[in-house]
Amino acid sequence: MALSNTAVPKYYGMFRDAVIRGEIPVCNEISMEMNRIDDLIADPEIYYDDTPVEGWIEYCESELTLTDGSDLKLLPTFKLWGEQIFGWYYFEERRIYRPYKNRPGGRYVYKQVKHRLINKQYLVVGRGAAKSLYDSCVHSYYQNVDTSTTHQITTAPTMRQAEEVITPIKTAILRARGPVFKFLTEGSLQNTTGSRANRTKLASTKKGIENFMTGSLIEVRPMSIDKLQGLRVKVATIDEWLSGDIREDVVGAIEQGAAKVKDYLIIATSSEGTVRNGAGDTIKMELKSILKGDYPAKNVSIWWYKLDSVDEVANPDMWIKANPNIGKTVSYETYQRDVERAENAPAARNDILAKRFGLPMEGYTYFFTYEETLPHKKRSYWQMPCALGADLSRGDDFCAFTFLFPLRTGDFGIKTRAYISELTLHKLPAAMRFKYDQFIEEGSLVVLDGSVLDMMEVYEDLDNHIIEAGYDVRCLGYDPYNAKDFVMRWETENGPYGIEKVIQGAKTESVPLGELKKLAESRMLLFDEELMTFAMGNAITLEDTNGNRKLFKKRYDQKIDPVAAMMDAFVAYKLNRDAFE
Repeated sequence: MALSNTAVPKYYGMFRDAVIRGEIPVCNEISMEMNRIDDLIADPEIYYDDTPVEGWIEYCESELTLTDGSDLKLLPTFKLWGEQIFGWYYFEERRIYRPYKNRPGGRYVYKQVKHRLINKQYLVVGRGAAKSLYDSCVHSYYQNVDTSTTHQITTAPTMRQAEEVITPIKTAILRARGPVFKFLTEGSLQNTTGSRANRTKLASTKKGIENFMTGSLIEVRPMSIDKLQGLRVKVATIDEWLSGDIREDVVGAIEQGAAKVKDYLIIATSSEGTVRNGAGDTIKMELKSILKGDYPAKNVSIWWYKLDSVDEVANPDMWIKANPNIGKTVSYETYQRDVERAENAPAARNDILAKRFGLPMEGYTYFFTYEETLPHKKRSYWQMPCALGADLSRGDDFCAFTFLFPLRTGDFGIKTRAYISELTLHKLPAAMRFKYDQFIEEGSLVVLDGSVLDMMEVYEDLDNHIIEAGYDVRCLGYDPYNAKDFVMRWETENGPYGIEKVIQGAKTESVPLGELKKLAESRMLLFDEELMTFAMGNAITLEDTNGNRKLFKKRYDQKIDPVAAMMDAFVAYKLNRDAFE
């Protein structure tokens, strides 16, 4: 096939036909990506060329191997993803100065320059889809087929994890099954003074994978902006960018340097993660906008596999939505075992739903299950007695207060109020800022002026809120860290009775956490605010060998302070039950 601006890509056409026939179910995100590809087919300025695609496939299947050394046969999904990278092109008209051959001077001429369209590809797919092997295929092709000197990098949350991308290339070098690798590996690496013809041309070294004929290098880099900025990389792969606790936009950092290179390529592959509201979620918001067509980023390819709802977890026919390679690179039995484990081990449910089925993890928790974090209908507790819990341990960032209302039915009404500084709000990433705006709108989060919270200002605002809401606060439980000024003023204005110090630690927290868990399971904690849902969704507990538990504030931006304040209020209530009779 010649270069064409009307042709349907070969492997995409086969995939689209299978989807239309109902043989392959797809999620909403893949459906939107198919619409974007159809737009490229209809665009007269975008051309499809099958020659580079078939060349990449032939190279991979004749030269590369799996990690165990067996022959590589590209999966249909690999061909589909690779076709997006190597198949689309556009032409740019440039004005170039061309000197005369036989006399001084020259003239300007217009020249059509061909460019590869796709320079960023995002691949979000379930665990076990051979994403790292796909990265290896692209890396090796560019290193050994591209005759220019290229610098390539692969990065992941850990260096060991990133090395999984280059491991299949090392195995292919050792095996040298095809004619290209047989030629490139001929000779000795120790021959440094003899004839260059007798030296090996491709080898795995301390630096990474080196091609000594072109000077091209594939190396592993740490996933840190400091280590990735300014690199002139031709190809970069970012593995598991959603899985680790990544708070930096490493894709943007790599692209800053790669943009200096003509026709660069960045491939970001990952399964869905359990870390919320960080750089990964901000990138996903951007991808959603692209898929919806809010802005036309034709240079970005997005293959985002996931289930459309948690109800589809029970239907094995829908699992292919989350992992198109199921039955090939990972078995249905593996998925079935994880489904059964998720049903019987709530602590593992969040990871399984994210990693296997691509379901975002908001609300699925380590300590509270998803159902336990669902808010109740709106309630008012005007002039009702309550216990107040205060968690002020991060006075420079986040202060939380929770009101606990014992009800005659045995249930407990929950209201919360939290405070942050204006500076903290402005520093939030986009995904987290969107979430905080929801809390501010519902009135559970208050933003105070300045860069550091003034405890007296917090006290006055809370006192006014108690008066306006008509709450009858009869006891106070507090974590002593950073609470001295607040508690002293409370004692001065309200008296010393009912003030209880709740020291953080497994010895103090284990019993009340267990009781709160039972109340949550029975849906007897009646909260109606999104902030409490968010905090319960972030709550993680550490358990020692004796089964004692304590709240684990794993990351400062994963707010669990309202839950800690609820526990403080519950302890104060239990120590002062006579005040509520």
